[in-house]
Amino acid sequence: MELDKNILSFLPKELQQKILSESTIQQFAKGTKILREQQYVKVLPIVIEGLVKVNSSFNEKELLLYYIEPAQSCVMSFYAALKNTPSKIFAETEEDSTILLIPVRYLPIWLKDYPKFNDLFYSQFNLRYSELLDTISHLLLDKMDKRLYDHLKRKTKLINSKSIKVSHVQLANELGTAREVISRVMKKLEVEGKIAQNSGEIILLSSD
Repeated sequence: MELDKNILSFLPKELQQKILSESTIQQFAKGTKILREQQYVKVLPIVIEGLVKVNSSFNEKELLLYYIEPAQSCVMSFYAALKNTPSKIFAETEEDSTILLIPVRYLPIWLKDYPKFNDLFYSQFNLRYSELLDTISHLLLDKMDKRLYDHLKRKTKLINSKSIKVSHVQLANELGTAREVISRVMKKLEVEGKIAQNSGEIILLSSD
């Protein structure tokens, strides 16, 4: 697949060529785990097409940390790669995805020789920090029905569709709660006319 050069347009052309020559582009089906917890990071992903979700686990419960959209990378993987420490997160494709995989052995050299390369990770750090603050705010202030409904709205917006196929178990993992809680709240949202459910598909009926 031909890479859209605009994804790397903020970088010097010389570095763009080095990245393209040393990296690989791979396609991953929806639901593919591209990084596991405690795994050492060998390649740094930049999403070209599709969507990747990054989760962490706490006391056997999962929690969605953030999504990696096209032209974005994973700041947690970047940190683990530079420090040569096991990953504290795991990443899975939310949709069929095409991803540029940069071998991490080149990162220290390129970051030193091309300071502009740091901009990608500074911007990702700022983005993820803002998202983390939003997540904490939702956890502290919002009831589960609002958290779940906002989460469904975001998921449908990311894939540009009014409907998604997702299980109650997956939603529970993403929001760090129990399946029974999700099922109960989903029924409430259905009664309120905000969603409809049909054979594993959730359809948003309102954008409130």
